[in-house]
Amino acid sequence: MAEAGMAGELIKVVTLLGAAVIAVPIFRKIGLGSVLGYLAGGLLIGPFGLGIFTDPQTIIHVAELGVVMFLFIIGLEMQPAHLWGLRRQIFGLGSLQVLGATALMTAVIMLFGASWQVAFIGAAGFVLTSTAIVMSSLGENNELGTAKGQSMVSILLFEDLLIVPLLAIVAFLSPVVHTSETPAWQSILVAIGSLLALFFAGRVLINPLFKILAKTGVREIMTAAALLVVLGSALLMELGGLSMAMGAFVAGVLLSESSFRHQLEADIEPFRGLLLGLFFLGVGMALDLSVVANNWQLITLGVIALMATKGIWIYVVARLTKSDHAIATERAVMMAQGGEFAFVLFSAAATQSVIDATTHANLTAIVVLSMVLTPLFLVIHGKFTSRKTNDGTRDSDHIDEENPIIILGHGRYGQVVNGVMTACGYQTTLIDSDADHVDGLASLGVKTYYGDATRFDLLEMAGVAKAKLVVVAINDPQKASSIVKHLRHDYPTLPIVARAYDRIHAYQLHHAGANAVIRETFDSAVRSAKTGLEILGMDSDIAERIAHLYHHRDRDGVANAAATYDPNIGRYKNTHMISLLNEHRADTKVMIDQLMRGEEINWQPKRGTYLGQSDD
Repeated sequence: MAEAGMAGELIKVVTLLGAAVIAVPIFRKIGLGSVLGYLAGGLLIGPFGLGIFTDPQTIIHVAELGVVMFLFIIGLEMQPAHLWGLRRQIFGLGSLQVLGATALMTAVIMLFGASWQVAFIGAAGFVLTSTAIVMSSLGENNELGTAKGQSMVSILLFEDLLIVPLLAIVAFLSPVVHTSETPAWQSILVAIGSLLALFFAGRVLINPLFKILAKTGVREIMTAAALLVVLGSALLMELGGLSMAMGAFVAGVLLSESSFRHQLEADIEPFRGLLLGLFFLGVGMALDLSVVANNWQLITLGVIALMATKGIWIYVVARLTKSDHAIATERAVMMAQGGEFAFVLFSAAATQSVIDATTHANLTAIVVLSMVLTPLFLVIHGKFTSRKTNDGTRDSDHIDEENPIIILGHGRYGQVVNGVMTACGYQTTLIDSDADHVDGLASLGVKTYYGDATRFDLLEMAGVAKAKLVVVAINDPQKASSIVKHLRHDYPTLPIVARAYDRIHAYQLHHAGANAVIRETFDSAVRSAKTGLEILGMDSDIAERIAHLYHHRDRDGVANAAATYDPNIGRYKNTHMISLLNEHRADTKVMIDQLMRGEEINWQPKRGTYLGQSDD
């Protein structure tokens, strides 16, 4: 008997995995996306398909851990300072979208003949967007780190915060009198206590724990600890009456500055993907086709009316908050559906007798259908807008933070500069004009804003007036010179380090007002020459001193020659500048001869102090 029961359970597990393995690749191959594949697979094996599974709600409840882990990973990518910078979007943009949509959808549902209590519950459930669908779509398109992605994440966070007050409102609307209910003040204290406990654990206990476990060298223990952190924080929030997803997100934020952040993300990622896929399979199973068949007119009209109302309001809010038409439309299509928290709210309302069983079934069917249709609408929207998004007319991202260092250009040069700066603990704002590169970096968790750095309103948005340093690392000499010239004119005391393409460009940047000009291949060329000298048999210490001297002499020579540079005179026709350069090179050769003979050099450049030894 036990073996037969085990075999039956194993058949279900194999069926779940088989549905995912078969459906998802097929749907991705035909361009419909993985989410729709999971939903279709769930519908096929669910109680209203082949009937292999009869309790989809249990699967959904377990698979919600995928959403929990997803939000933990998002939290890992958001440092507390960045999250604080999003506060206006979370509470401002989030409240405007949610409250307005709830009011409009309540009115729409009342037009169907429902009481205001039932209409409010239906609207409040439908306004809670599916975190799983939105996050998956943003993740697949590498848009989580973009400005539009951050706006949607902010709204989702606000919606997660709403589940607690909404459940309290359900209890208030209930016609059933509960004499043994926990007092509201006590529930609030428990919730606050849970949050404080999580903050304490995140700040004081978790990092030392991981340091101890890392010394054991046992990888599976680290994975177990990562799962313990995610599930433990989710459980703590659940016990406190808050959202499990919110608990995981807060834990991720608290660990975002930890040295174990990348390992945590790597350990959680496989579980997150598998459970999130399981969640979508469960949603597909939960679509009760018999309810849809019996009430198809009401449910169809309900889906159309609620998705249209919510989508139109989302579009209006996006335009009011200065998003362009393309971004507003995409946000409306992506967030117009109901979400997983609606199931929690509807179940509570049914238990509290606020809605009856038929209304519960209809509302659940409407939400599930909206979730099923959203991936399809996103595919259709993508097909119609693909030409517009590939013609190079993408608008600049909205920059919602002000950091002391601004790096313009985050390619092969700017990435090195940023790596050194962030390793030293500095906060940087990165701006690059390559849209594919920006999206690719977002998938790696490196937030880079898309935009043209010659648009000075973009620099003002980034807080250039308060910046302590601007690094101009773009690979377009003309644009780089223009940016430096503008910055120096508007901000006379702003420190500017500029990347120069070559010697002529270095002259131009000096004229434009850069504090320091770094030729992009100069240092590597000097190092190549030093290595060549050593291969030829020169003593490594002498080769190092020669390279060091040449480095400082050449930089000083470029700075001196820049004073005589005239763009109206050809490069090889400025006799005065050529004479200065030849004289400078001759003096440099004399000094190098002295070093090769073992003599000391007594020379100080105008642009720094020459120490006569290696900087390395």
